[in-house]
Amino acid sequence: MLTPVRLAVWGDPIDHSRSPLLHAAAYRELGLPWEYGRRRVAEADFATALAERDATWRGLSLTMPLKNVAAAAAVSLDDDARLTGAVNTLRFTVDGPRGFNTDVGGLARALREIGVDTPERVRILGAGATATSAVVTAVRLGAGAIEVRARRPEAAAPLVALGDALEVPVTVAALAAPEPARADVTIATLPGGTDLGDTAGVLASVGGPLVDVVYGNWPTPLAVAWQEAGQQAVNGLGMLLHQALLQVRVFVGGDPAEPLEREDAVLAAMRTAVMGG
Repeated sequence: MLTPVRLAVWGDPIDHSRSPLLHAAAYRELGLPWEYGRRRVAEADFATALAERDATWRGLSLTMPLKNVAAAAAVSLDDDARLTGAVNTLRFTVDGPRGFNTDVGGLARALREIGVDTPERVRILGAGATATSAVVTAVRLGAGAIEVRARRPEAAAPLVALGDALEVPVTVAALAAPEPARADVTIATLPGGTDLGDTAGVLASVGGPLVDVVYGNWPTPLAVAWQEAGQQAVNGLGMLLHQALLQVRVFVGGDPAEPLEREDAVLAAMRTAVMGG
């Protein structure tokens, strides 16, 4: 009897996660009889849950609120995890869990998919953990200037420091600050129900296409404002899809930069699983 290979996504809440659909489609296409489930794990319970796993476990996908504690539990971090302090992927090895942040690469691939290849000016709405990944993504794509808008501008201080470390200026403003500069793309990392009222329309008029990391309850109020301004607005399914593909690379080969065999077919199967084609 074959020893099972187990994978899962952990987080709290977790019932909404589409990761099981994405990963099941990938391993089916690859001909791998691997199990991928989901489990609700609170931040306070993470260490205990991690210690309870047995040798059948190959890795984990992590969603909120576990990305920071997963980073602390890893014996090594890839560059994106080190820069952001967040891990959304753990690959178990004989030396211990290796941590990766595939949100950065997943967002970059999603942006390129809608034609945003080399944005000079990037606007990020929100200052939480996902905004940190968005800053690194913007730098990876060659941005020369990043503006962060947040309800509490003081919360964006770590993003300014991150920009300094990456040698790209990050400026901060309140969400409703007047006279926004023109941006080549806007990345929204706010909760899905956030309604900025008239501010959304102002930002949309000079914000370029919108990538809203939310993928439930679409369209969001922000997306509606962009559409009413005649601007493109896409949800977070593209980012979810591409970060999951990079996770599959990690789980299969240990390296998010190493493409899979027949990767085009794998990506198509994953896309169909969550988008219907």
